[in-house]
Amino acid sequence: MQRAAAFALSALLILSSTAHAAPPDMPFGRDQARTIIAQGRQITSPNGVQELKPVEINGIRQWISVRGNDRRNPILLYIHGGPGSVEMVESWGYQRPWEDFFTVVQWDQRGAGKTFASNTREAMAPGMTIDGMVADAEAMIRYLRTTYGKQKVFVLGHSWGSIIGEEIARRHPEWLHAYLGAGQIADSPRSEADGYRWALEQARRHENAVAVRELEALAPYPGPRGTLTIERIGAQRKWTMYFGGLAWGRTECKPFDDARKLSPDYSNEELAAIDQGSLFSLEHLLAPMAAADFSKHTRFACPVFIFNGRHDYTTSNEVAARWFATLRAPLKRMFWFDDSAHLMMQEQPGLFLMHLVNDVRPLAARAGDVPPGEAARKR
Repeated sequence: MQRAAAFALSALLILSSTAHAAPPDMPFGRDQARTIIAQGRQITSPNGVQELKPVEINGIRQWISVRGNDRRNPILLYIHGGPGSVEMVESWGYQRPWEDFFTVVQWDQRGAGKTFASNTREAMAPGMTIDGMVADAEAMIRYLRTTYGKQKVFVLGHSWGSIIGEEIARRHPEWLHAYLGAGQIADSPRSEADGYRWALEQARRHENAVAVRELEALAPYPGPRGTLTIERIGAQRKWTMYFGGLAWGRTECKPFDDARKLSPDYSNEELAAIDQGSLFSLEHLLAPMAAADFSKHTRFACPVFIFNGRHDYTTSNEVAARWFATLRAPLKRMFWFDDSAHLMMQEQPGLFLMHLVNDVRPLAARAGDVPPGEAARKR
């Protein structure tokens, strides 16, 4: 009898919910999908934070997303790659579990994404140098520490962002629980040469005549300092990506790029501005990025964690590993992602989260930067 009553109640609930549903032939558009995603990732915890806002940083409006289930959790600032390759727009696909353990800050840098769309090129241009971008990061961290009441933060620098993050770690170790480098740039000229060598080896191994011809036409690559153009690096990246050096086992990055179209944090106009911002950023920052060499920067006063994709040849995993072996830091660890290339947070999101929670976050607990009682519960 109870079983029959329960079945009847379930049927009634289903009928009630479908009575207000759209007819099955109703077109389903991108805006509806964005709404569904926004509703599903809504922060409902009473002590949570969910903010999407511009912050005045060094004379321009720079956009951040701040999300987490508990404001008392440590802050994790993600410094995206590129230059100009914003992460906020696609982080909705993997970031939600992070927000149980961190207050995650996604930041569209000067010249990128929502920040590019909110400022004039003339206003942004003076700071489009490595020192200028580091100054922006310094100001952003000061803002986060003051606004959210934190003495220290975690900084995660991905690819191009690892240049900025590494500089923050060297200049301001007292601000950081730890520096996290993913797709770490250690010696950009060697990394570019290593990626080129690998792509050409793959092209010959697979007897891909077009790839061989186009890659051989770039030799010597990357060439003398200051000669690496957007067209030349684009040609190298075309084949590095095709052979799996960007996303392992994939010939393109379209599945990840397509996730941008469903981001609830971007308007259609802001989505259109991403590529414009990437080009603007590369025009200013490609040369200094291509020359970046931290091979002599081996002493750090804060912990350092490197997340390294075994098949990463966008930024060479081998060059990063050799650099890491020379580092001296209070604590250092390298995490290998055997089924990943350059996008390990998307290619192996579970493993990435595991290292964040089990290996990285405990440093904040030692500093008392976790919700009260949590450290005791873990003992």
